[in-house]
Amino acid sequence: MSGINSIEREQKKRRLRRRIIEPGTAPAGSGRGGSHRENEEEIVRKAERRTRRKRFRIALIIITIGVAAVFSVLFYKENHRYTGYSVVWEKEIPASESSFTEYVKFGDNVLKYTKDGASYIDRSGNAVWSMSYQMKSPVCSVNGDFAVIGDQQGNDIYICDKSGCQGQATTLLPILRISVSAYGVTAALVEDSTASYVTFFKKDGTELDWAIKTVMSGNGYLMDVSLSPEGTQVMLSDVFLQDGTLKNRIVFYNFSEYGKSYPDRLVGGFDGLGDNLCPRVRFLDEGHACAFADNQLLFFSLENVTSPQLAAQVPISGEIQGIAYTDSYVAVVSNYPEGENDSLLNVYHSDGSLAFSQGFTYAWQQLDIDGDFVMLYNDSSCRIYSASGKERFSGEFDFSVSKITRGSRFNTLLVTGGNTMRELMLK
Repeated sequence: MSGINSIEREQKKRRLRRRIIEPGTAPAGSGRGGSHRENEEEIVRKAERRTRRKRFRIALIIITIGVAAVFSVLFYKENHRYTGYSVVWEKEIPASESSFTEYVKFGDNVLKYTKDGASYIDRSGNAVWSMSYQMKSPVCSVNGDFAVIGDQQGNDIYICDKSGCQGQATTLLPILRISVSAYGVTAALVEDSTASYVTFFKKDGTELDWAIKTVMSGNGYLMDVSLSPEGTQVMLSDVFLQDGTLKNRIVFYNFSEYGKSYPDRLVGGFDGLGDNLCPRVRFLDEGHACAFADNQLLFFSLENVTSPQLAAQVPISGEIQGIAYTDSYVAVVSNYPEGENDSLLNVYHSDGSLAFSQGFTYAWQQLDIDGDFVMLYNDSSCRIYSASGKERFSGEFDFSVSKITRGSRFNTLLVTGGNTMRELMLK
């Protein structure tokens, strides 16, 4: 038995040796050892390549689906035409005894101002802050995080940010126009019987040592004033008499370090308006400004703050009936007696290039821009266009409307009317 066991053990050893692959040698009994190993390695490499290709295809499919989903959402947000709405919530706003009530967009919320006070209302209809005053004819200017309320033909000015009133100022002469910077610097255009003046205040209401004066018998009468967001650049519309005819020029002042070397800090002007008058001027942002004349728009570039340049002079067909502006867009509605439409809406980029032009027939009362929504509305209906000119919504409301702004989501509106604020979801 021991001999048989020895033979079996030897046979097992030989079989085991034949299965062992030594480095650089082939298995026992093979006449093509190198080729066999190369075939195995090639099989492994092909398997790995198939695995990598499969993983790449899966990743590519996932990325493609993700990109398609993003583009679908963006396309929906920018092009979907809404046909109705639902009321998400509504809230009563404390009523005012004043017969005059105005709403302006202030940051992401709404500033309500009347003859006897103002309140800052958030997107949920809650009053963040309120203050009282007495004014005969309140006017308001908003820029960034600051708003200023002044009494036109009066003397009182209230300078506010999103947390409340930061300062109060008083002018010696009646106020014609007011403007505020994004940092609270306030300009008040005032006048007496012989001259126009621009007086400046810090955000706490103390007076700055800046001053602009024009004498009516000499260099003219000031119609409007605008401060740049940083508060160091000033834009004015100046009317003067030349050869018995009223002329208008747009002038720029700079009260930063750059303007020190210029007489009276006057750094530029433009008087190519012909017989047109320009009752409104506005800085759109620190590098762009716009002047609104009778039948034309003038876009200025202030890339060089001491050398303002006329970037575009755009004629407007018909009589201008309404304007709106943000830091990115300027919208103008003019009457349009030609063709089947009564009015023409033109929207421009801040450099003066045309974004879109749209004829329409609609009994609008207010024109606003909020984000990429250009909104025409009256006290019971609304029409909204995208910044590319697509009509996004047109509908009637069963409640009164005073102010419309964008809501908390891309497809919601905040609608204030009477003593009620509502958030509407467009659908």
